[in-house]
Amino acid sequence: MRTEAPQPWVNWHFFAEFLEVTGLFARWVEGCPLPYTSPNAPAVVDLLGTWLLSIFDGQRRYAHIAGLWGDEVAPEILGMSKIVSDESLRRALSALAPGLLKRCDEAQRATRLAQLVKSTSWMDTALSESTGEALNTAAWILDADSSVKLSYGHQTGAEISYNPRKPGRPSHTLHTYWISNVRLVLEVEVQSGKSHAAKHSLPRLRQLIEGPAAEKRPALVRGDSAFGNEVVMAEMEEIDQHEQSRSPITGGVGMFAWHTPKHIWKRLPVVLCYLTGLPA
Repeated sequence: MRTEAPQPWVNWHFFAEFLEVTGLFARWVEGCPLPYTSPNAPAVVDLLGTWLLSIFDGQRRYAHIAGLWGDEVAPEILGMSKIVSDESLRRALSALAPGLLKRCDEAQRATRLAQLVKSTSWMDTALSESTGEALNTAAWILDADSSVKLSYGHQTGAEISYNPRKPGRPSHTLHTYWISNVRLVLEVEVQSGKSHAAKHSLPRLRQLIEGPAAEKRPALVRGDSAFGNEVVMAEMEEIDQHEQSRSPITGGVGMFAWHTPKHIWKRLPVVLCYLTGLPA
């Protein structure tokens, strides 16, 4: 029985050809708002290319970038001159998304916020180019969910809160929104460990629903039992959006499910499609 992880580089040349034909990587590099002005600073294509190759290789820590230094083929395909160091990439990402320090004056805070807005708009534009065509799918479903990401060391936003895997350790909360029909991710929000409730997903969820044109909006928004509360349902009703959430199995719900005849459950998908307007 094979236990080793699959090798991602086997399919790298296909993915690189896709990036070249579509121009996604070139536009991503061209629109990067990295505020570097020094002639000695690394090139933007080298920074973003190293970041892309590291992610494609399945690396999870900056120090793992050293494993890419011996590769001369992959950087050349992306038009890079070299693989940058992990420190260079860490500083570049910190410049792209600067944190809001507790002790800084108003001018510094405004500058950091402006840079954060530019970087967010840049990444949103790049992501929308990958998912925009999928929104033309008839009656697509938007799934929303939150998960706990365990954090090690000192990371901004990591807080001790609900953590089922390792209670007592700091974590982040990942609020993910994706197109259910084709499993394409629309957005992933990284929030503090204490922001795991559904109400923290509402602002961005509402933007994703109201952003596209009316004909490209989702036919249904789905979530787990955390989204089945009055606040979320009221927000969805306000923007005239169909919403379906999983009901928590309380005593009354369990008794209802136990005593409901089987032929009723067989007709339930048809009833849901009728109520939501989706094709059966």
